[in-house]
Amino acid sequence: MTATGGADTGRLTTGLDPELQRMLLEPRWKVTAPWKAELDRIARVDLAHVVMLAERGIVGRAAAAALLAAVTDLRRQDFRPIEGRPAPRGLYLAYEGHLIETLGEGVGGLLHTGRSRNDLNATCLRLGLREPLAELIHRLIRLELVLINRSRRYGECVMPAYTHFQPATPITYGHYLTGLAGGLAREVDALLAAGEGLAYSSLGAGAVGGTSIPIDADRTAELLGFAGPLRNSIDAVAARDVVLRIAAAAATLGVLLSRAATDLLLWSSQEFDLLTVPDDLVGSSSMMPQKRNPFVLENVRGKSSAALGAFVTAAAAMRNEPYTNSISVGTEGIKPIWDALRESSDAAAILVKVFSRTTVNPAAMQRRARDGMTVATAIAEELVRSGVPFRRAHHEVGRAVRLVLEAEASSMGEALKDRIEDVPTEPAEVCAAAEYGGGPGPRSRARAIAEAGERAVAHRRRLLGWTMGWEAGEERLAAAVQGIITGTPAA
Repeated sequence: MTATGGADTGRLTTGLDPELQRMLLEPRWKVTAPWKAELDRIARVDLAHVVMLAERGIVGRAAAAALLAAVTDLRRQDFRPIEGRPAPRGLYLAYEGHLIETLGEGVGGLLHTGRSRNDLNATCLRLGLREPLAELIHRLIRLELVLINRSRRYGECVMPAYTHFQPATPITYGHYLTGLAGGLAREVDALLAAGEGLAYSSLGAGAVGGTSIPIDADRTAELLGFAGPLRNSIDAVAARDVVLRIAAAAATLGVLLSRAATDLLLWSSQEFDLLTVPDDLVGSSSMMPQKRNPFVLENVRGKSSAALGAFVTAAAAMRNEPYTNSISVGTEGIKPIWDALRESSDAAAILVKVFSRTTVNPAAMQRRARDGMTVATAIAEELVRSGVPFRRAHHEVGRAVRLVLEAEASSMGEALKDRIEDVPTEPAEVCAAAEYGGGPGPRSRARAIAEAGERAVAHRRRLLGWTMGWEAGEERLAAAVQGIITGTPAA
């Protein structure tokens, strides 16, 4: 027996792809603790808020410098001084209490000037959703590009299109992939549109009615990489519609991803034998030695449902609540969104690997297209061109199919020899002629691929615009903080 650390099962000679091994089979204990991630977002908001208070002359520069240095140091220590600290009234107050103990109430107590946990929490939510949403969209753009590249490669690989699980008409595998890319592009559009709700900051709205302290909400928004603040204080703290829209877009995406995974599961089965998923993307059976189980596709179907659950949970928690700050809306309703985005992102990553590395069986595809008599519709259309009404042509070709199946005719051509002279017999011919209605003909296919490529480029450009804006905000904030701490304000 070969020593492979358990990877060699006899039937399979490699272990699971390392990235999928980590994603699917190992606990996520290496990820930053959620409370530390939350505190880091709070600290970023605090830095921007204190910079603004100092610039407006609301707090003194010396006190601001001390606060900024203390918050910066806490971030540098990964908030270890807060770890284990009692938090009976919430994480933020435990963190603020540490700063007051460290700096004294005269400095630490200034932090919350002109602000509430309500506008702080709403702002931190928007900050926190940036990275997981961007990661999901990034992986979906990769999937778009894989589908487009593979559609070029397999543009002439003939196979049946299936309806009701039965062979229908001839297409190509590349045509199928371009079709998926088209649907995926709309899902990315929807996620990008939903993500635009993250562009505006809630900071400055206070508890629900703003503040009489002359803060500058535009400045804190700029320092945090937002396009600006929300202009109504109630809207700023009451609404979590951005979570609903992102969850809804991710749930709709999940429907598409699960349908694609189902196709791959079917087509890679021995009964279809159209595709082969490589060894490091399948698993064996613990009991049945012959098995090659593409279980990662079942993970796609499961993971892609998480967003649907998140949307239902969020909508149920938020409906019938008053339009103001609410625990049900702002805390309970948003809880599932993080898992939903992570699971959707994992599903996309799995499909990137499967679509990019799965091999096709052209002979089996061709045979299925031919044996399924998928050229029947094209024969009916030939009759139409000769002047036969379509419904009559449909009937005559259907009768010819039955004669072939019952061995009363050796071919469709023989069954229709008195009705049509040139009967299409090859699925590839039919594909090549299907230039209209978005069919798999060469010119039609080229247009679809070109448009899919343009959409993917546009998606990448929009995502880059987001991330560059966020990075610019981080740079402005770092410069402003350093300037106040050192007493040399940035130019």
